[in-house]
Amino acid sequence: MDVVEIFPRLHLLRFSVGQAYLWCDDDTLTLVDAGVRGAGVPIAEAIRSLGHDPSDLRRIVLTHFHEDHIGAAAELAGLFGAEVLAHHLDAPVIRGEVPGPPPVHEDGERPIHAEALRLLPRGGPVRPERVTELSDGDVLDFGGGARVVHAPGHTHGSIALHLPSHGVLFTGDAVAASPVDGVVILGVFNLDRSQALASFRRLAALETEVACFGHGDPVTQRAGAALREAAAGYGGPSPASPVIPEPPHPAPASGAAE
Repeated sequence: MDVVEIFPRLHLLRFSVGQAYLWCDDDTLTLVDAGVRGAGVPIAEAIRSLGHDPSDLRRIVLTHFHEDHIGAAAELAGLFGAEVLAHHLDAPVIRGEVPGPPPVHEDGERPIHAEALRLLPRGGPVRPERVTELSDGDVLDFGGGARVVHAPGHTHGSIALHLPSHGVLFTGDAVAASPVDGVVILGVFNLDRSQALASFRRLAALETEVACFGHGDPVTQRAGAALREAAAGYGGPSPASPVIPEPPHPAPASGAAE
């Protein structure tokens, strides 16, 4: 696992498939996605290497149910008592109560998906028993207020997280960066491409300086402009430029407003 500093409060954790992000507030830590099965110990070691105590990990926010994003969530929650959170449409899949629907492959995606599955650890993820359920517009208590943005299409319950006070957007797999040239693209392996494109445009309309993707290198300058340019390349209505978020809903002690 590689650890890459984006800026002092934010680090990328890169796995054999996919990646997660560690956000560091003054006295608490938040993990956005949880990598693959077996990544719990490497993530804890990475936290220590950055001068933090893994017991300060308060929450693990899962952007969607795919196993390269939820793999270590149960392990980390068990080790350090972190709360696991996800959108209410994906939470039952993450808990293992219902199966997750397979993606509808576009041309050329099937062999890429098969290769990604080959690289995943065998056995699938360990399922967390408890998942706090989120909805669009909820605000989580980290990063000065992290707004949940429902971004369906990749999965029904895919979410992004927008930290307006820091200009940071975590897109999950709604948006990606090409492994070839770093160009911003629509995420692949979607359930509903038209819905995914609408979500891409919604995210592109946010005021964003740094965009962190589930796959591919982050955009660390003028990310909103990069997302709007990329979204416009897919046709359809152009995203507004930019959107200033409405005042946040207050968040209860659990970390998610309902």
